Amino acid sequence: RAMINVGARTLSLQDFSEIVLNNSKIELHSRALEKMEASFQFLRNFSDQKLIYGINTGFGPMAQYKVSAENVLQLQYNLIRSHSSGSGNYLSPALVKALMLARLNSLMQGHSGVHTDVAVVLKELINNDITPCIFEHGGVGASGDLIQLAHLALVLIGEGEVMVNGEPRPTGEIFKKFGIVPLSVHIREGLAILNGTSAMTGIGLLNIIQAKKLLQYAVMLSAMTNEVVEAYDDHFSCELNIVKKHKGQNKVAAMLRDVLKDSKLIRSRSEYLYNPENIKHDVFEDKVQEYYSLRCVTQVLGPVLDTIEQSEKIVVDELNSVNDNPVIDHENHNIFHGGNFHGDYVSLEMDKLKTAITKLSMLSERQLNYLLNNKLNEKFPPFVNLGVLGLNFGMQGMQFTATSTVAENQTLSFPMYVHSIPNNNDNQDIVSMGCNAALITKKVIDNAFEVLAIQMITVLQAIDYAECADRLSPATKEMYTTVRKIFPRFIDDQPRYRELEKVKDHFLQNNIDFFEVHEAARVAIH
Repeated sequence: RAMINVGARTLSLQDFSEIVLNNSKIELHSRALEKMEASFQFLRNFSDQKLIYGINTGFGPMAQYKVSAENVLQLQYNLIRSHSSGSGNYLSPALVKALMLARLNSLMQGHSGVHTDVAVVLKELINNDITPCIFEHGGVGASGDLIQLAHLALVLIGEGEVMVNGEPRPTGEIFKKFGIVPLSVHIREGLAILNGTSAMTGIGLLNIIQAKKLLQYAVMLSAMTNEVVEAYDDHFSCELNIVKKHKGQNKVAAMLRDVLKDSKLIRSRSEYLYNPENIKHDVFEDKVQEYYSLRCVTQVLGPVLDTIEQSEKIVVDELNSVNDNPVIDHENHNIFHGGNFHGDYVSLEMDKLKTAITKLSMLSERQLNYLLNNKLNEKFPPFVNLGVLGLNFGMQGMQFTATSTVAENQTLSFPMYVHSIPNNNDNQDIVSMGCNAALITKKVIDNAFEVLAIQMITVLQAIDYAECADRLSPATKEMYTTVRKIFPRFIDDQPRYRELEKVKDHFLQNNIDFFEVHEAARVAIH
């Protein structure tokens, strides 16, 4: 696996994924380190005999108090230690690694005035998979993710705890084992590490990666659901969708056409309902048009796809931005005070993303309900029960879980972006709550994977009831075969929660290769 050079260019979502999820190692680009050093030296010289926020003043509403020269380094340590006050659960190692990479990439832009030692220690932590113990609760996302990043800074200076094999261990002990030299504050390392949007950005990028997977599975399940009920083909046709100008809708339609190519179950409206021989009845048993959850897939998932792509653009921009305060402009010999630490861009995108994913989970639940309700589908037994009606229960129990989980998503979709609470003696009188927004979005995404796993099992049971596996398209047949190895066909009532968890984990850990190949082919054609 190729090493990724941080600081050489803007990082893409793919770069980010390779480092955080695939454990690609990183190196620090020499020119970026030179820029960091120049910024550091400029700040050290420029701040002499000047009043610079966070260098020789207190922080926030305490900024009017000047700090004496002999205490300026202690000031930074005091900031780190006093703000290491998070609570709740620890962030997972992947989220912490994402946070560290986001902070490193921002500091390496060379506008923070920090010593290159910060970058070196962060690189060692990332490359050795050493993740600081960082709590979920804390930052309000306005003067940056202060609390989460304080716990990162605490580890960088050799204090606090790091996670090793699922257990918190003293940082000093682990640093000694790996030969890592703790960071020593030179001038403003404390403020520069804390004052950024890197927690919400790192978590947000992982959310986007998982949301992309969710969309793939939602399209695949929508295709399989349409197949098993032998729906008509025109609702995902190019001709119908192209007259609506939204890119997401047309991409989803193209994905459905790719997936359902060569299916022997999807019916042609022209063949069935535009044929005079087939319309000699006054009342038709078959539905002339499918329910919306089957017919309007492109119109429902299209906005979801567009939202994911917009979120990727915005949050990747944040990943490659300078997001602390003040900004050090060593080339023009000046320092600018402002609010680049404010997390509104990420907060708003996370709220939009979680709303879109909630709608995705609602579509899944409606398709699930259609298959389980024999009065609606008029094709399968109640709850797709392959056993004895009344004695066995089929998917009845799992539906409760899906319904409950979607309801939670709907409640969680209230936006954090408009949930500002002033604090910090009203210095922070309007805040973004960006880290909260990103963490709640993660919960919504995790919930959606659970719902889609239940829908997948239901679709497979329906396929087996209809004995139509051999008539599936090649793409859906491959999905059927893959998941059946994880969750075999069942008739008897047994606890199935372990197998259900395995299906969810499969979704979480795997993209659908079919989509990756076909998207690459489309890009090559265009």
